[in-house]
Amino acid sequence: MRQKTPKLVCDGVWKVYGDNLDVVFKSPASSPSATDLATNNLIGAVQNVTLDIFDGEIFVIMGLSGSGKSTLVRCMSRLIEPTQGKVLFNGENLTEKSDAEMIEIRRHKMGMVFQHFALLPHLTVLGNVAFPLEVQGIGKAEREVRALEVIELVGLKGRENYFPRELSGGQQQRVGIARSLAVEPELWFLDEPFSALDPLIRREMQDEFLRLQGVLKKTIVFITHDFDEAIRLADRIAIMKDGAVDQVGTPQDIVLNPATDYVAEFTRDVSRAKVVSVESVMSAKADNAPDGGYSGYIKASAKIAEIVSQLKKATTAFAVIDENNNDKIIGEITRDDVIDVLMQG
Repeated sequence: MRQKTPKLVCDGVWKVYGDNLDVVFKSPASSPSATDLATNNLIGAVQNVTLDIFDGEIFVIMGLSGSGKSTLVRCMSRLIEPTQGKVLFNGENLTEKSDAEMIEIRRHKMGMVFQHFALLPHLTVLGNVAFPLEVQGIGKAEREVRALEVIELVGLKGRENYFPRELSGGQQQRVGIARSLAVEPELWFLDEPFSALDPLIRREMQDEFLRLQGVLKKTIVFITHDFDEAIRLADRIAIMKDGAVDQVGTPQDIVLNPATDYVAEFTRDVSRAKVVSVESVMSAKADNAPDGGYSGYIKASAKIAEIVSQLKKATTAFAVIDENNNDKIIGEITRDDVIDVLMQG
């Protein structure tokens, strides 16, 4: 993550459905048990979730269908009213905002992309991307200039005048992404945005997403049920079960140190090589380069799975370089180091 500054905070957030809420939520500090909920015929879609989401990070929420991840995200943006708890955005309590204030916050500071593209079929790509700016009351010339910039950013330059029916699924999702970015949001919600796409297109969209994040540095809350997608994209992951968060951590933390039996089972088939970083297994930098020099240079954040092919024929160690300074060598990694990780996985 880039800064230890919370952009979004969930503090004891509940979303419970049923008719006897007053019985179990008698005070702001109430924390009913599963038995309390069941006895009163209540459904705890989100149960006592407390999270900090930091400025500039990709925070992935995942879990099986019905685990509460989409409901939690809708509570974060107050598309759904939390039953109890606080949601803080830039330090301001969203649960105290009026409906009109929330509309303005969502229009100007939040972007949202969902699994279903929901493009307006009668509008062109340009019209769809410019639409949220039109809702804001921005003049036609200004909003079209901004829309064209974002269309180019997502790789759709030249298709401004196409209609949604003339685009592939991946191109339609790019339009949805461009539309959400047109308002220049501080906080970006994506709810399984790639799950309806074919595997090859999905991989392409993940690449595009990472490229965009490298340029834009947004604070992102990303929902998925695909662990491979999560470990590829996430700075941190929250795993949900039955409305509650079982564990929060980096992909490496989650896979190597599962906090519960559920998380261990959830991550059981994930290859360690996909989550273990070069930095975590490298050795200290030697005083001198090996005889014959280094076989190459690898960034500290690279995953073991990404460098296997490079080390396959290596005869000497690779130098591990600092993420932000390619001239700074911070350690070394050898083929044997990588084999050890592969054997453990």
